[in-house]
Amino acid sequence: MTAPGLIDLGLRAGDVVRFRPRPSARWQEATVERRERDGSVGVRDRRGAARALPVERLEVRGTGPRGARTWEPLADRVGRAEQLDLFVDGAPPAPPAPSRRRARR
Repeated sequence: MTAPGLIDLGLRAGDVVRFRPRPSARWQEATVERRERDGSVGVRDRRGAARALPVERLEVRGTGPRGARTWEPLADRVGRAEQLDLFVDGAPPAPPAPSRRRARR
């Protein structure tokens, strides 16, 4: 299930993001959980702590042109028009209904 506020940012619950607790600290990975009322993003870090971080402090995992893992600032992704996945909630599409037509010989 995707929270409606997260779709506006191009995020889904469970997406991996990274942030720095302080400007000089190392990057830490976290998992997106929800959109907070003040517009920040609710994440849970590896130790299980919940945090509310502003969009400007987050980076989103992406794939580079040659398939390498890259990180992109979330603020840049929000500013860019991007088409969302067809299946946002991750559910596979329903199989097609069986045809009533007879197969030609």
